[in-house]
Formats: sequence, structure tokens, C-alpha cells
Amino acid sequence: MGGSFARHLAAAGFKVIGHDIDPKSCRAAARAGVEIAKGIHDLTTKAPVIITSLPHPSALHDTVAAIAAAKVKPRIVAEASTFTLEDKLAAERALRKAGHVMLDCPISGTGAQARVKDVVVYASGDSRAIRKLKPVFAGFSRGVHDLGAFGNASRMKYVANLLVAIHNVATAEAMVLGMKAGLDPKAIFETIKTGAGNSRVFELRGPMMVTDKYDDATMKIKVWQKDMQVIGGFAKSIGCPTPLFTATEGIYDTALATGHAMDDTAAVCAVLEKAAGVKRRKGKKGKMRK
Repeated sequence: MGGSFARHLAAAGFKVIGHDIDPKSCRAAARAGVEIAKGIHDLTTKAPVIITSLPHPSALHDTVAAIAAAKVKPRIVAEASTFTLEDKLAAERALRKAGHVMLDCPISGTGAQARVKDVVVYASGDSRAIRKLKPVFAGFSRGVHDLGAFGNASRMKYVANLLVAIHNVATAEAMVLGMKAGLDPKAIFETIKTGAGNSRVFELRGPMMVTDKYDDATMKIKVWQKDMQVIGGFAKSIGCPTPLFTATEGIYDTALATGHAMDDTAAVCAVLEKAAGVKRRKGKKGKMRK
């Protein structure tokens, strides 16, 4: 995500300074015109606006601590990851104490969508800071929603990701039903995407299910489990039943436990195929056979 943001912003004419603990990611960003900072302290001293896109809460804690320790003039920090409200609020308090403004800005979309600017920014927090950053958001997204008070963007992201979790498993379930019935997976995809059963998730993940190839991940199962836990925990904390979301949890858990940790979440199709006893075998014209 962060690498895509940086590349799009550089291409749009912004001066972009980036940092990543992965040297390979830094080299790729440098080739796209991004100045590579020596570390978070170096980046914080140079950049008045900081966008963080991080994999886990400990990375957020360490990054926030480093920004606060830099002791520079007020910065706007747009936090684009998906974490619990508790983690985001703790980060906001720490940055506010250090004189900075933090925005809660999770992204709706996958890594593949970020590569082509097909993501949406859910923003919440200081409205003036959000207005100021709208040209920046436009540099790497197709839209931004100002959702009001800090934390509302994360709440909206939980709603969006709950739907993604369900749509993804629903797509796999439908594909497996069709294959079990003897239909060609490509024909299932091409037909369903033109009708009422279509969804953005079906369009994104359906092609992977057609080819039975999940290694070019838009969202890895291992990473997705973090989002699943965040959504489930949030729903439980406010006493909201989520029967369909809850029904998907065991399927994702099985995918994780059966060697698909680094595969795309579309690999739930392989889990359901095994449960249904579907054996893929190509006929002379590439048709599915049972």
C-alpha cells in the first residue's frame, strides 16, 4: 500500500520522502522518484505531512514514538492502516501530546487496487487537516470521505471489511457450487459478473478462483486474519451479532492452517473445493470435469 501511495504521489509531482524497513521496497520506491530517508527521525524532520501504512500495532507504536521523539514543528500524520480503535486512539493521544495532528485514514481497497489508484480514503479527525490533505489523497486514490470525529473512519472500515469477508467467501462458495455442478469456472465468472450476483470482490477475486492460482496476493490470508480479529472484536465490544461474518471465520482459519498463509484470501475457494470433493481436471477444451 505505502509503496503505491508513494509512487503515485511522485508521479503527480509531489516531493515524496519515504522509509521502509525492507531494503527491496526502498529500492523500488527510489526508482519511482522517491527520496529515501535514513529513518523515521530523518523523514519527520523533512516532511510536513506523514502517511503511515503499517502491518501491525507494534509498528504503529514504534513509528509514533519516533515521530514524537523527533521534536519538530507540528506535522499532520495520516494513519492509513487498519487497527483497533484502542490502538489508533493511543497513537492519536501520543502525537497530540507531542504537538502533532493525527488523522484516522484507513483505506478501502487492496494492494492490487492501490497500484492503479482504485482505492478510497476513509478520513476522520480534524476537518481542517482533512481539507488540507485532499489534494494529497487525490494523488493516490479515486476518492475521499470525511467521516467526522476521529475513529469514525476506522468504524466505517470495519463495516467495509465485514462485507469483503462475506463477499469473498460467497464468491468462493458460488464458484464451487458451479464447478461441482460441472460448469466451467471461466464461464461461471464471465456469466455472473454481468448479472445481479456480481460484486467488486467477485470481479477482483473471481479470476484467481478460475485459474486456481493464489500466489499473486492482493491480501494475504496471514495479514487478513488481523483484520478479521479487529472486526470480530469490535462487533463483540458493542454487542452486535454478525452471523454471516462469524460463519466465514472458520473457513479463513482452515485456509491459514492448510498452507495458504501467504496466498491471497481468494484461496478460501481451494478450501471449499476440498470440502465439496471437487477435483479440477482439464478437458480438451479446458472445460471442468468432475
